[in-house]
Amino acid sequence: MSEPVNLNRFRKEKARAAKKARADENSVKYGRTKAEKQRAIQQSEKSIRDLDGHKRDR
Repeated sequence: MSEPVNLNRFRKEKARAAKKARADENSVKYGRTKAEKQRAIQQSEKSIRDLDGHKRDR
């Protein structure tokens, strides 16, 4: 005789694989690299510093 098969386990594994595949597609489609994120942060900080430097004291 063969071993009994747990259908719930196979169903859940299939769902996990589908979810991971979708996550991988989204990371390629919408994701940014770490360097791109850091560059954006640095640019925003620089613009804030530049604006603060142009303020007049009262």
